[in-house]
Amino acid sequence: MPTVALLAAGHLLHFEFAVAAEIFGNPPAEPAEGWYDVLLCGPGPVRVGPFVVEPDHGLDRLVGADTVIVPALADVDEPLAPELVEAVRAAHRAGARVASLCTGAFVLGAAGLLDGRRATTHWAHAADLAARYPLAVVDPDVLYTDNGSVLTAAGKAAAVDLCLHLVQLDHGTAVANAVARRLVMPPHRPGGQAQFVATPVQVRGDHALAQLLAWAQQRLDRPLTVTDLARRANTSPRHLGRQFRSVTGQTPLRWLLTQRVRRAQELLEATDESMEAVAVATGMGTATTLRRQFKRIVGVPPDSYRRSFRTTGTA
Repeated sequence: MPTVALLAAGHLLHFEFAVAAEIFGNPPAEPAEGWYDVLLCGPGPVRVGPFVVEPDHGLDRLVGADTVIVPALADVDEPLAPELVEAVRAAHRAGARVASLCTGAFVLGAAGLLDGRRATTHWAHAADLAARYPLAVVDPDVLYTDNGSVLTAAGKAAAVDLCLHLVQLDHGTAVANAVARRLVMPPHRPGGQAQFVATPVQVRGDHALAQLLAWAQQRLDRPLTVTDLARRANTSPRHLGRQFRSVTGQTPLRWLLTQRVRRAQELLEATDESMEAVAVATGMGTATTLRRQFKRIVGVPPDSYRRSFRTTGTA
C-alpha cells in the first residue's frame, strides 16, 4: 500500500490541507487495489485554518513515504523551521515524490527542490516565489507543474487538479475520474491550462516602472514596441528589459501581450462585443490573432472562456 505523508507543520490553510486528506484518504466507491495509507506528519499540534490538528507521526516519518504532500502556508513571510525544511529535503533525497499545494511551494523552494525546475504557486505569490528562489523557473500562469519527483500546484482549486493528477498517475484515468465524480467535480484539468484570473503586477507607486506600466495599460488598444516603452521611460531597451524581468518576471513584450489578454478576459466577461471588436480594443488587430494568443496563454479559446465566465448583464 503506497504511503502519502501529509505534512502538518507551521500555520497552514485548511482548504488545501482538507483537499489532500479527502482525496488520498478516501478511496472511490470501487477502490483501486492498493489505495493510499495517509500519514499525518508533524512536530506537534498545528493550526490548520481555524482548527488545531494533532499529527500521528513525527517529521522523521516523511523519509520512507512514497509521496509527501506539503499543504499551503498561511503566511509565506513566517520563518520556516529548519527541521521542517530538512525533513522535506531528506524525504526527496530518499526517493519520495514531493508535491506542494499553493504556497507550500515556498517550503520546496527553501529545501532547494525547485532549483532548475518549473514551479508554480498562487498567482498572487508567484513574483515573491521567483524573487526568493531565483534558481526556480516560476510559471505563474499554469495550474500545476510536474517534474517527476517534484510537483507544484497553484491556488485553491488547482490543488484538487494536482491531487487528481497524482491519482491518475498511480491508478489510471478511470479511477481519477471516479474520485472526481465523488467530489461532484469534472475530471481534472490539464496542468498546462492557465489560472483563470487576471494577474495584476503590484508595483509601489514610487517604483521607476509604476508610471510606465500605468501608461501602457491605458494604451493597450494601440501598437506599442519595446522602443516606445523605453522612450517613455527615458531609458535604453536593454535596461528596460532588465527592469521588467526584475519586477514582472517577464520581458516587456511578454508583459504587454499578457496585459492584452487580461484585458480581453475582462471584455469577454462583461460585454457582448464581437471577437473582432475585442481584438481591436486589446491591440491584437484581428479575431484570428486574438484566438491564437488567447488560447496559448489562457489555455482555452476565447469563445469557451466567455461561455464559462460571462457575467450577468453587460458593461
